[in-house]
Amino acid sequence: MSLELTSAEEASGRLGISRASLYAYVSRGLIRSFSSPYDPRQRLYALDDVETLVEKKARFRRPAAAAATALDWGLPVLETSITQIKDGHLFYRGHDAIAWAQVKTLEETARLLIGGLDIEAFRLPSRRPHSLPGRALDLHDFVTHAVRLLSEPRPKELRAAEVATILRLMAAAGSGAAPEAEPLHEHLALAWKAPQASDAIRRTLVLCADHELSSSAFAVRVTASTGASLSNAIIAGLMALSGPYHGGMTERVRAFLEAPGKTAAPSFQHKLYPDGDPRAAAILENVPLLSSDATTLQAIAAGGGKPGIDTALVMLERAYGLPRSAAFTLFAVGRTAGWLAHAIEQRSQSQLIRPRARYVVGEEPSPS
Repeated sequence: MSLELTSAEEASGRLGISRASLYAYVSRGLIRSFSSPYDPRQRLYALDDVETLVEKKARFRRPAAAAATALDWGLPVLETSITQIKDGHLFYRGHDAIAWAQVKTLEETARLLIGGLDIEAFRLPSRRPHSLPGRALDLHDFVTHAVRLLSEPRPKELRAAEVATILRLMAAAGSGAAPEAEPLHEHLALAWKAPQASDAIRRTLVLCADHELSSSAFAVRVTASTGASLSNAIIAGLMALSGPYHGGMTERVRAFLEAPGKTAAPSFQHKLYPDGDPRAAAILENVPLLSSDATTLQAIAAGGGKPGIDTALVMLERAYGLPRSAAFTLFAVGRTAGWLAHAIEQRSQSQLIRPRARYVVGEEPSPS
């Protein structure tokens, strides 16, 4: 992708700031700076970064407009030390998530995202839930059963043990069996009778673990800010994830892949990844795709698009013959690690999330 550059004079003029302030923005990483190809002594500045700051300054001058756009891919609304998405890259507490996923497990990722957890808690056998489905479930049944398992009364546990329990309950809801002390990717691969998919499942769980302030993570943080239990905060995240515009998008992708000529194609763009979602490419690395799915990927590339994580999850499911809706299960089980981190971080701040609404006059509902 070509990058449009501009001079220091034009950049500072557009922003209405001095050269010294421009250099300060560069040092803080807000504006990228490059050597001029024509004069090594001259610096040029990324025009996209300049325009982004111009727009932000305009929003701050209009508080109502800033607030209205904050909930729609707009200005950041809270601070977190968990995950960062920057320049098309995903970082878990400063670690490149793609590189991390090459060798780490979901349990190790949960420890990284949350911090301060004893690894021994993940090596102990789980308590057997009161009821298990005994089989893999579709999306809606998985959500229902996961909520049931998370709602079962449990004795008070230390935080590490509670985190491990919640992660395993989510995996149990998707596999139909209670995990023992084995890593969750091995448990799912064996329960789904696909041991050859074990490493791909491990990598996928890690890459699904968190994605900054997604809709489900925000739901988790709002719930946790009220003082609700970790289990109830995770239930809130699961409800949000199940929606058709979030994790439920996997159902739409599957329908398209099964009947490409009869079903509308899902979007293959992500606002946070203009050059393509790096998680999707990492998930599909060395996966033996169905020939039809490989052809679909070629068609997407020919049209200038790149697959998103939903597409990668479904293609992984189809490649290894995993149970239907395993794509959503992997998304939910992996994302639980991030939800737990967000819930714990939010509770440590002891602040209720309570935004205000702007009242507008609307039409009165018609009488029934």
